[in-house]
Parts: sequence; structure tokens; C-alpha cells
Amino acid sequence: MKLQFEPIQPLAGSSFTLLHSTDVESVHMLWHYHPEYELVYIPDGGGRRHIGRHNARYEEGELVFIGPNLPHLSFSYGRQNPYEQIVLQLRADFMGEAFWQLPELAAVQQLFARSHQGVSFGPHTRAAVGATLREMLTQPAFPRLLSLLSVLQQLAQAPDAQSLHAGGAGLGVQGREKDRLNTIYQFVQRNFSRPIDIAELAELANLSVPAFCRYFKKMSGQTMTEFLQEYRVSQACLLLLGDASITDVSFASGFNNLSHFNKTFRKLIGQSPSEYRRQKSSELVV
Repeated sequence: MKLQFEPIQPLAGSSFTLLHSTDVESVHMLWHYHPEYELVYIPDGGGRRHIGRHNARYEEGELVFIGPNLPHLSFSYGRQNPYEQIVLQLRADFMGEAFWQLPELAAVQQLFARSHQGVSFGPHTRAAVGATLREMLTQPAFPRLLSLLSVLQQLAQAPDAQSLHAGGAGLGVQGREKDRLNTIYQFVQRNFSRPIDIAELAELANLSVPAFCRYFKKMSGQTMTEFLQEYRVSQACLLLLGDASITDVSFASGFNNLSHFNKTFRKLIGQSPSEYRRQKSSELVV
């Protein structure tokens, strides 16, 4: 699947879109873009945040504001149920161009400008804005609009906002590279549980092995080996919530050596697989 344009239509009786997803299968787009501003709220859990040139993991939930036409990977990528996200999407002119020039909205104007690099928010703002977004899901049209303006002001004044530096010269014209990256993501998603050779991925991208390694590092900020390890460990975290043995989890997530699995898991998560399982089990009991 190539870089996709996502057509977005406001909800009936509304000038913007508010979506609530509770199933990873309901999120159909992978590597995509759209002309709307987008606010993504994920209450909890970890995953990949890939927006433009920015590529990192998020942990314990996420709140991120993305500018128009900034390519980004679906936040459900690599996740399994239970999963939840609330997404708010609005066009720059949804209240008329002159509205945003009002002096009362100066901070919001700055927020919109910063969104072209992507902006992530810390736990305090995430909790406050997340609560408002939940209320908006059941609000009538006019109160929902007022809540939207309140959310934008909260984001604009947030002390824990962090620019992701996701934009960059030439980003918008690299469609071929984005298509390749999307193909690689899908291949890994389907085949992570078996050995994957770099030459196999290079052939898939129609590049030599050295050229592929340079390309992937440039586009993702990681080596292919680092990306595969991180993806496999994220799948192992999900499998550890079940009853499978540590050894079975190791092989099912693509590690053919238990010692290597334990070492890599501890390096990325900060705990051994068994410690991680015990912690998550105690959290579920509480």
C-alpha cells in the first residue's frame, strides 16, 4: 500500500470530526496524510510515533497535535486489542480564515504554526485534554464547539509541550521513499515472527543492501536491526499478558534464542520478561 491520502468528512451537524476507536482493526490507514489538523489522544499503552521525519516510541499513552499534510503512521500500528484512541480533525478554515486572526486567539495561532513540526504533550496536559475529549463525545453540537476552543487554548498554553521536529525540506516530495517505507512496515507486520534477512527487505524496496540500510536509517532514524528488535519486543509485551511460557513468547515474537530475547527485552523495557509479566499481572489485580 502506498502513501495514502485520507479523505475526511466532518460529522453530520458539525464543522469538524471527532472519532472514537476501540479496535485496532477499525483504523484502516497506515502511512497517510490529509489537509486537516489532527489531535490524537491515546489513554494508555505504548507504541510507535512516526510523524514525518520524527520516529520514536511513546509510552503510557499519547497526546500529539499534527499539522496539515504531514505524513504519519497510524498510532495503532503494531498494537493489539485492547486499544483506544480519540481523534479530532479540523480544517484551518472550518470557522473562516478571519476567525483565527482574532487577538484572543494569538496563542492558538502559534500552536497551529508549531503543529507543522508535530507537537507532543506530557502527562498533565494529556490527562486534562483527554478528559475533555471524552466529554465531547457525548456533547451536543454547540457545547462541543466551545469545548474544542477550550482544548486548543489548553494545548497552546501547555507547559509540557514538546516539538517533534517532524517537518523538513523535501519531505513533501519524497513520495517514492514513503511508499517504500510503507511497504517495509507492512512486510514486518506480517512476518516479524520468522527470521527476516536484510537482503530480503532490500529486494522488496528495489535497492542494494548498502543503499537500503542508508535509506532506512535516514527515513526512520534507526537501523533495520534496531527497528525489528523494537517491534518484536512490543509484540512480546502483548503476548506476555497471556499464559504462554517465556520461551514460547520468545519464539512467537521472532527471537530464535531465549538468551538474546531476555537481553534485548531488558535493554528496551528495563525489566526481564518475567518481571514485566509479574508487574502487569499485579496491575490487573489492582
